[in-house]
Amino acid sequence: MSYFSGMKDPRINRTKRHLMDDIIFIAIASVLCGCESWNDMEEYGEIKKEWLSSFLELPNGIPSHDTFNRFFAALDAEEFENCFLSWVKSIHQRTHGEVISIDGKTMRGSRNQGCKTATHIVSAWADENELVLGQIKVEEKSNEITAIPKLLDALLLEGCTVTVDAMGCQKNIARKIVKKKAHYILAVKENQKDLYEDIQDSFRVLPVSDYFEELDYGHGRIETRKCSIIEDLTLLESAGKWNGLTSIVKVDRERYFKATGKRENETSFYITTLNKAATIACGVRKHWGIENKVHWVLDVAFGEDLSRKRSGNAAQNFSSLNRIALNLLKKDDAKVGIKSRRKMAGWGNEYLLKLIGN
Repeated sequence: MSYFSGMKDPRINRTKRHLMDDIIFIAIASVLCGCESWNDMEEYGEIKKEWLSSFLELPNGIPSHDTFNRFFAALDAEEFENCFLSWVKSIHQRTHGEVISIDGKTMRGSRNQGCKTATHIVSAWADENELVLGQIKVEEKSNEITAIPKLLDALLLEGCTVTVDAMGCQKNIARKIVKKKAHYILAVKENQKDLYEDIQDSFRVLPVSDYFEELDYGHGRIETRKCSIIEDLTLLESAGKWNGLTSIVKVDRERYFKATGKRENETSFYITTLNKAATIACGVRKHWGIENKVHWVLDVAFGEDLSRKRSGNAAQNFSSLNRIALNLLKKDDAKVGIKSRRKMAGWGNEYLLKLIGN
């Protein structure tokens, strides 16, 4: 709580019936226990009132759902995210060579009636530590290009490998990553038309520098992944404009579905500062961890896509609460899934305190 108690309280003094620390603690604890709305928070607080009052002041009892809503709608989201970032830095044991994946997620339920845009959150995910390292809000997906450099500025990246999808394949982002003394693997698609075509031409006529192949069995399918790299950049007209660029990459994937006999083929291209096919293939593979271990979990276990929080900063701040809870749940070693861990936290105060103390 020391990382969050120093925030500026958005309320005016005459309306403060509840302490900011009490509101924040109940919010984090309730989300850990499976709450997904302001009403859930109030009900959780009332049920756990006797236990909460043993260490919280609660001068006027449990805050109402309207109080939770108004407080988090008014709370400075950027300040809350900075506190979140400071807390994560205190628990993140940085591993040399760790893959840091950056990707965006749209909170579809935050779209107001008659409005085409919804809250879009860009997050950074540390695969080895299984932690959301930070996040930043953008008004729409196309604004990821300007948001990613701001997120990179806030992260400790030295010695790590940053993976970004094609939206983030930008020269200024590559420059920022290299400046942070990190490596990058950037996906290349038609949004970088000339670079994309130059890479395709290179793989048609130039010899491969290194090659790695792996097989993956599971979920009723067999997947073959072939990673080829070329260090000869002579056919790339813009090669000198990409800081640290060492290799271009082609990854061929073939999926065979045993139940139907169907085959799927896919080819992807990347640029990178690395030159070992096995290392690059591992980084490309781990990038999907942010989809499987963060975005999918937030939608399925936390119901984030169904959330209808729309007033002020409510959606963005609830997103931060969800990611705080996800980090605490991921750090626990219980042999059950995230959804079951949230139930266990709601059933037993000792397990909840264990999570918070991680």
